[in-house]
Amino acid sequence: MAAGALPALVLKPGREKSLRARHPWIFSGAIAKVDGSPASGSTIDIRGADGAFLARGAYSPSSQIRARAWTFADDTIDTDFFERRIARAAAARRPLVDAGHNAVRLLHAEADGLPGVIADRYGTAIVIQLLSAGADAWRPAFVAALGRLDGVTCVVERSDVEVRALEGLAPRAEVALGVLPDDLTIVEDGIVYRVDVVGGQKTGFYLDQRDNRRIVRTHSSGRRVLNAFCYTGGFTLAALAGGARSVLSLDTSAPALALGADNLARNPALPATNAEWREADVFAELRALRNTARQFDLIVLDPPKFAPTAAHVERAARAYKDINLLAFKLLAPGGLLATFSCSGGVPADLFQKIVAGAAQDAQAEATIVARLAASADHPVALAFPEGDYLKGLLLAKAA
Repeated sequence: MAAGALPALVLKPGREKSLRARHPWIFSGAIAKVDGSPASGSTIDIRGADGAFLARGAYSPSSQIRARAWTFADDTIDTDFFERRIARAAAARRPLVDAGHNAVRLLHAEADGLPGVIADRYGTAIVIQLLSAGADAWRPAFVAALGRLDGVTCVVERSDVEVRALEGLAPRAEVALGVLPDDLTIVEDGIVYRVDVVGGQKTGFYLDQRDNRRIVRTHSSGRRVLNAFCYTGGFTLAALAGGARSVLSLDTSAPALALGADNLARNPALPATNAEWREADVFAELRALRNTARQFDLIVLDPPKFAPTAAHVERAARAYKDINLLAFKLLAPGGLLATFSCSGGVPADLFQKIVAGAAQDAQAEATIVARLAASADHPVALAFPEGDYLKGLLLAKAA
């Protein structure tokens, strides 16, 4: 369809500022009218109140985010457009692959100019999530393009997340291309992990914590470590590789703990006798450990997303404060706490205030050793600060 023939969203007067700053989201309240009859996921132009072209994107009539911009130029949106975006993103990640990692985030949604599209590579397999109506409309193009990347033998779709309901989309999880290996493993900093891309959390593994696992590893020598919300043991194995004296790993999921133990068994150089896996409600177990006066020299708190949106912030703040207060009480003098929030609704400054409040209530004096973030394959577009979802603090408790 010729650009001039595309349906268009026309903005209300004065509502074009964010688009001119290249923020890709257009909310329903900013729209004055819709010219034409666009279908869900179809390509539309976004125009100012004066009719001036601002962007070209995908229409989502079921969502409060009524459109997401693919481009701010007069580009044709077709399979070639997406091929170029994918090739650009893959090239940007090549240094990570060359550095010895065979698992990497290939596509990071808005930061790669592909709103609603996530793709993680685990060796020969790619796992894709399509989170918006526009992304879903171009599913065949994304699957085909990713399947043509060097060394890729299968593409698995894990679009089974709640956010799709906001777009009027049903969940979908299936092998979209090729055959999934029976035993899919990756290597990160010399440690082997088996990844469950079908039933695991997110796309199967928390690639965004790669750099932070390395940091924990460097601080683990001789320490008693507590890994809370451990999932399949990424921080656990990193701590053992760093020489931890002991690691207690807590999670509510028995399958995740079983996979964590299996991962440890795949790395015979790591001391399995120094690891304990415990299935438990983490909040309750932290209290039980406090009540028995347990002490740890290094604690990792990597909980699930407590606040997916700003509407959940108040409840999330209480949960973050609770677990961090308990962690400070469990932390030995001179110990380290690596604490994280992956909640997009909780900005970094608020998270720091919550943790500071927890330290105060625990009567613990602490200093910030480092501010932690997602690994380099999870870039954040300057015009899209919402993409900066993972924030963390490495804290030292006074001796």
